[in-house]
Amino acid sequence: QLHLVESGGGLVQPGGSLRLSCGASGSTLDGYAIGWFRQAPGKEREGVSCTSRSGGRANYGDSVKGRFTISRDNAKNAVYLQMDRLKSEDTAVYYCAAVAGYGDSCSTLSLRYGYWGQGTLVSVSS
Repeated sequence: QLHLVESGGGLVQPGGSLRLSCGASGSTLDGYAIGWFRQAPGKEREGVSCTSRSGGRANYGDSVKGRFTISRDNAKNAVYLQMDRLKSEDTAVYYCAAVAGYGDSCSTLSLRYGYWGQGTLVSVSS
């Protein structure tokens, strides 16, 4: 059974950077496409980014394009989300999620994903 754990959240000032990590136990991540999602208070869950199994394909939500970068290191069994030029509207709980297979592509639709971490809080405030 795949178990995902996010880390790296915290409080950062607007314009700052954070790097989130998604680690796994119970299985290796190289067989899964991985997505990052976020949910702010009172809002629906939003797809932030995703990476294919190989890391060769990535997609981003419009609100984070050009500021966030997803990457993965299958040797370390980890996926990362580098978040730069953070804005107050990026404040949310961030989740990583996994879906087995999915070819060499990925999706930012949450319903595609069957495995979820518990989330890590990112707060952007001065």
